[in-house]
Amino acid sequence: MAYNSKDNYPRPDFVHANHRWTPINDGWSILFDDADVGLRDHWHITGVPDKVSVAPNATDAEALAQKLAAFPELKEKGFHTAPKPREYAKAPINVPFTFQTPASGINDNDAHEVLWYERGVTDPRSAAEKGAGDRVILRFGAVDYDVTLWTDGYPIAAHRGGHVPFDVDVSDALVRGDGKFRLTLRIRDSPHDLAQPRGKQYWAPHPESIFYTPSSGIWQPVWLEVLPATRIGDSSSGTVLRANNIKDGLLEARVMVLGRRAGGRYAVEIEGSLHGVRVACKRETLPGDKDYVFVNLGLELSDEQKSKADPTLAEVAPYYDTHSWRGNLALWSPDHPTLYDLSLRLFDEEGALVDEVKTYTGFRNLDWNRGDRTFRLNGRPLFQALVLDQGYWPETGITPPSPESLKKDIELSKKMGFNGCRKHQKVEDPVFLYWADRLGYLVWGEIANAYEFNEDYAERFTQEWLEAVKRDINHPSIVTWTPVNGIWAYPNLKDNVDQRNHIRSLYYLTKTLDPTRPVSDNCGWEHVITDLSTFHDYSDAPDLSKTCSSLEGILGKKLGDRDFFVGPTSTPDGRKDEGTKHREGAPVICSEFGGVNIAPAKKEEGSERDWGYTTASDPRDLLKRFDRLLRAVVEGGHICGIVYTQLSDVEQEVNGLYSFDRREKIPATEVSKIVEEVIKVYYNSLSKGA
Repeated sequence: MAYNSKDNYPRPDFVHANHRWTPINDGWSILFDDADVGLRDHWHITGVPDKVSVAPNATDAEALAQKLAAFPELKEKGFHTAPKPREYAKAPINVPFTFQTPASGINDNDAHEVLWYERGVTDPRSAAEKGAGDRVILRFGAVDYDVTLWTDGYPIAAHRGGHVPFDVDVSDALVRGDGKFRLTLRIRDSPHDLAQPRGKQYWAPHPESIFYTPSSGIWQPVWLEVLPATRIGDSSSGTVLRANNIKDGLLEARVMVLGRRAGGRYAVEIEGSLHGVRVACKRETLPGDKDYVFVNLGLELSDEQKSKADPTLAEVAPYYDTHSWRGNLALWSPDHPTLYDLSLRLFDEEGALVDEVKTYTGFRNLDWNRGDRTFRLNGRPLFQALVLDQGYWPETGITPPSPESLKKDIELSKKMGFNGCRKHQKVEDPVFLYWADRLGYLVWGEIANAYEFNEDYAERFTQEWLEAVKRDINHPSIVTWTPVNGIWAYPNLKDNVDQRNHIRSLYYLTKTLDPTRPVSDNCGWEHVITDLSTFHDYSDAPDLSKTCSSLEGILGKKLGDRDFFVGPTSTPDGRKDEGTKHREGAPVICSEFGGVNIAPAKKEEGSERDWGYTTASDPRDLLKRFDRLLRAVVEGGHICGIVYTQLSDVEQEVNGLYSFDRREKIPATEVSKIVEEVIKVYYNSLSKGA
């Protein structure tokens, strides 16, 4: 299958107005380099060969000999102690699908640590664009994991981090190559390095339990973009559009300018509009010693502007609804996701327009610090009815089959009554957040974790986490940052101060970039420093109800006799660490529970690997269990948010509300009724002072 992206710009949240872009997801080839000889044999200089032979090594032979000694019956099936040589041929691959997926056209589930991708690139610029000095930017949505790039044998870039974007200016390579070049990528994605952030990608030969098929190489779109040499940078480059000041209706922006010429004088202008009504515009001069400028723009409408607005504005944001407005400032919320359109413009010293970007913002304020266990949106209590969303599909793995698939998942979730998701162990394609912003869908921003703590991990993860936060910082739908899940990569928090300190560093680095959102440091248990008291509990309804009936029960021991918060400890050299504890009045959220699968019918062939945390006998039983589980969490009156596991089945983890191919297991209308009733239970408890 081909990824249809010709009419779908991969970053619809940040569009250069006069840009031209060209998807280059087609025309790629791939070759496995299991013996890692490509660099030695200069593939990056001479080109990736048509095939490569891999001789068996001593490790392979020893492993097979041990296997045959343990299972002599394998000899009868043709297994021999001497592994045979392997030969791989260069093959076309459907980017952005990884080689492990059927959609890629490869569908190979063997472990291949080193991959080589290659395709030709032609200059997309017109003669006028070349004359104007416009640049050609090569953009990658995400490549897993460590990639080095060459053009006709010349090194041009390298990037590490499997879930975050990067781009490369390839203009000079096109000049050198007379308008064309051979683009070569060497990608290393270790199947077994547990200090490499990998999320749900399993390191063993076959997926099992909560772990899924690995995804190596290019897994998000690739495209070329023609842009001015001096231009406005996106959020990854440092442009931040902060719209949490709903009291003053003030957009507080920092706009980054890329490619600024030394001594050049520039000005940045921001214009804000709402449903076609031009609200305000402001221009600031770029300081001589900085490549960014601060612009504060008031976007509260005047009475006259509001009266002249298109009638559709009152339909999406009813004027009488105080949830939709604060004075004459339109607010963003799940019920009324009103967005202001923004134009960011860059002018040179003669006043000529150099670059313009079309984007948007949503005014909304988050508050979790009033000490009454309440999470507030725009000053009002908000119950977060979230679903765990893994972001996997049957034929395409972690890559959505199409951009529309991301919108569909949000619509399916909302159809069942949920107002958001915890996007689990994945930095999702930016198109997902674009639709979350527009459809009114709350999102907890997360990332793929590793499983082993060491210095390599700390460096790798810190870099990638900061890049993820910067990519997504301007989306109003993001309401919580969650860097770590369930002590993954931090197995010894009980008494390891170094592991604790790294989590603290992640918390404070996140707060430095973004003080406007809460951080759930280590979602599940053994919190080190956190704004929200989050926990996981996959007990069945009776035990879960007992736990959630009191705050003491909630804050008690968790899975595997783990503490909710880390306690005091000390290092061998006597350094003391006081640990932490629940902050009185902090919001408490059950951030994973449920996970119920349905037992296969007697005549139905069910996989031995299929599983859930608990099992329902049939769809009717699943619906009853779902009802009891939600009520068990909320009726105690201590919890202001839930994350139900999970939206859909993923491979052998068949505990979704939808099947892997997104069919309803139980009627969405019935699920929605239960979710709505549980939300009412929460809001009724507030009115009663629970």
